[in-house]
Amino acid sequence: MQGIPTEMKAVFLKGHGGFDQLEYRVDVPVPALRTGEVLVKVGAAAVNNTDINTRTAWYSKGVKEGTTSVGAAHGYAHAKSEDSGWTGGAPVFPRIQGGDASGRIVAVGEGVDAGRIGDRVLIEPVFRAPVDWTPYRAVYFGSECNGAFAEFAKAPGVHAHRIDSPLSDAELASFPCAYSAAENMLERADLRAGETVLITGASGGVGSAAVQLAKRRGAIVIAVASASKANEVTSLGASKVVPRQTDLLAAVGSEAVDVAVDVVGGSQFPALLEALRRGGRYAVAGAIAGPNVELDLRTVYLKDLSLFGCTILEPHVFSNLVRYIERSEIKPVVSSIHPLSEIVLAQQEFLQKRHVGKIVLVPNL
Repeated sequence: MQGIPTEMKAVFLKGHGGFDQLEYRVDVPVPALRTGEVLVKVGAAAVNNTDINTRTAWYSKGVKEGTTSVGAAHGYAHAKSEDSGWTGGAPVFPRIQGGDASGRIVAVGEGVDAGRIGDRVLIEPVFRAPVDWTPYRAVYFGSECNGAFAEFAKAPGVHAHRIDSPLSDAELASFPCAYSAAENMLERADLRAGETVLITGASGGVGSAAVQLAKRRGAIVIAVASASKANEVTSLGASKVVPRQTDLLAAVGSEAVDVAVDVVGGSQFPALLEALRRGGRYAVAGAIAGPNVELDLRTVYLKDLSLFGCTILEPHVFSNLVRYIERSEIKPVVSSIHPLSEIVLAQQEFLQKRHVGKIVLVPNL
């Protein structure tokens, strides 16, 4: 790979635990390409809950309760390493995390058109090509394979989507994980124009993306967020913002919404189902307030509700997202930008939950 260095800056996750498991290095080998892969010079990456959850072992079934931030400083001592990965298996360390990436293709592997070199791209974070597009199976960028917390990252060429946009790398890096997760939930729940959708965690990355994407579909958006962030969430398209500490059902009403989009879980889960109209749809892609919830099955079957777990992207979701960006139908929401070397500071800021949108890391800032 002519003109490309042999070593790069990157952050290793050495194992489960606290911030001390994150090691910034300048001597990491640049990835070698296999057939069908491309090498991307990373312009920017972004922080996600997945990064924290993997580091702390929150995905393990041994973690029964608590918010995703409870173990952020030290990890979860009672987690089981054999099921602590994103897919339910044991993760491999060291690992370069980072599921969000914008950048340019600087080299291609065998079977990829060399004309793609120079393309500006967004990396689709849920790789289905390596598992032959098996339904509901994938390799997650930055989890089961190395990701974007580095100067260079590799990805299957089919998952590196060319994009034509005036936005900066930092702005583009705010899109892949959060917006694809949000759009996937809206797609699974079949949110339609004129329907009312209730969105939890609406000031976070996925929640703020869901507000914009639901508004883009012509839906009426009720958002749940801190009172201090209400103006920002309203500016993204919410018709009503319910303060996070408010009695949700009292604020929204029983059988008042068609769809609930949830990344929070925890104690408010029963109220979300009560707020759904008969025949309503609930979609979930996170549980930052706690994974174990109270569920009355009578509510589900007597109201003919549909519940959707949403992780693996529908095939068209990411390519559609790229077109929305190119047509300026959605906008980036970037809270702050840090050099990659300040990853611990960025994660600490992320965990304080005072921001709206995404916190971005830049390898060469």
